[in-house]
Amino acid sequence: MNPALWVSQTGLTAQDRQLNTIANNLANVNTVGFKKDRVVFEDLFYQVQRQPGSSNGENSDLPAGMQLGSGVRVVGTQKVFTTGAIETTTNPMDVAITGHGFFKLTMPDGTSAFTRNGQFHVNADGSLVSAGGFLLDPEITIPNNATTVTIGNDGTVSVSIQGQTQPEEVGQITVTNFVNPAGLTASGMNLYRESPASGEAVDTIPGEDGTGTLKQFAQEKSNVNMVEEMVAMITAQRGYEMNSKVISATDEMMQYVNQTL
Repeated sequence: MNPALWVSQTGLTAQDRQLNTIANNLANVNTVGFKKDRVVFEDLFYQVQRQPGSSNGENSDLPAGMQLGSGVRVVGTQKVFTTGAIETTTNPMDVAITGHGFFKLTMPDGTSAFTRNGQFHVNADGSLVSAGGFLLDPEITIPNNATTVTIGNDGTVSVSIQGQTQPEEVGQITVTNFVNPAGLTASGMNLYRESPASGEAVDTIPGEDGTGTLKQFAQEKSNVNMVEEMVAMITAQRGYEMNSKVISATDEMMQYVNQTL
């Protein structure tokens, strides 16, 4: 069997996964706080038929060897945590992180999850929750008689109550940072989970220790660039076509040999 068939097969598989990643990025172009994925490729092992630098006679070494590659594979996908565009809204519960960091949420099973989506709401108990209904950690409760809610750049949450001249501070929003955010486990619903690759979660005040500050009346849009994704899609499509043509050419060569010999 001609090795070119198997080499091209690895190319088809790799480009198919690349296209799947691009499709997911484009599908989430309007998802608040979404971070695009990129595919990481690497070449497979080589069959070394002649070692580079091997002797070719007395006082003579080969400047190049003969190394035949066996294809390509997808090593993994990596989240790109560049900050998306900040869009102004009219909702006082919309908060964006302008820089590094994540909002920390408490899941129903007691574990923690992290998100860049700052579209918060007030539940029936007056607590701030995410769009999925998960409690913000640390928990912040907005009084029923609050007329306005103000969230400072440092995460300080204050409310104005009718009859009081001074705002009342009701809580502090913190942000969580990781040594390697790309190592977080994406679990859907705009949520990420800590993993051994991400390092331990470090909670801090917004704006400290390299974290971003908060911006009220704003939300972070997806960092997907549609033009870049369209170009990548065309490249993946052409790569798929070229690998298909290699399979067709190899098949024709094998057919010729079978019919001739």
